[in-house]
Amino acid sequence: MSKPKRTEVPEGHILCEYCGGKCCRYFALEIDKPVDWEDFDHIRWYVLHENAAVFTENGGWFVLYLSRCRCLDENNRCTDYEHRPNICRKYTTERCEYDDDWVYDRYFGTPQQVWEYAEAVLGPRYDDNIRTPK
Repeated sequence: MSKPKRTEVPEGHILCEYCGGKCCRYFALEIDKPVDWEDFDHIRWYVLHENAAVFTENGGWFVLYLSRCRCLDENNRCTDYEHRPNICRKYTTERCEYDDDWVYDRYFGTPQQVWEYAEAVLGPRYDDNIRTPK
């Protein structure tokens, strides 16, 4: 069965019944907007880690960790639903990413992408304290 669009989910059904647990397979934390080379070097460090990226959306900067919740079963359902953290309890399907295609304003998945963007907004790097990535 293919996943129906949000508007096609039958009345009385819960959206989560049709979802692959997207909201439980990553988390993103807002970070300060980078303003200098040191800030961009921190972002470069983030994306050097496996399953990490940085994205921008609506003017905000976020570090993204693609990391599956330990409470998901093989069908991406919560095995600890009654005892889930408050952040999970407060999250609703009203504004969830069910239909979202993971589109960002900017997405940085490699250190080189971070460096190239930094050079585009700050100009070339001349300080040897932070080496240009290979």
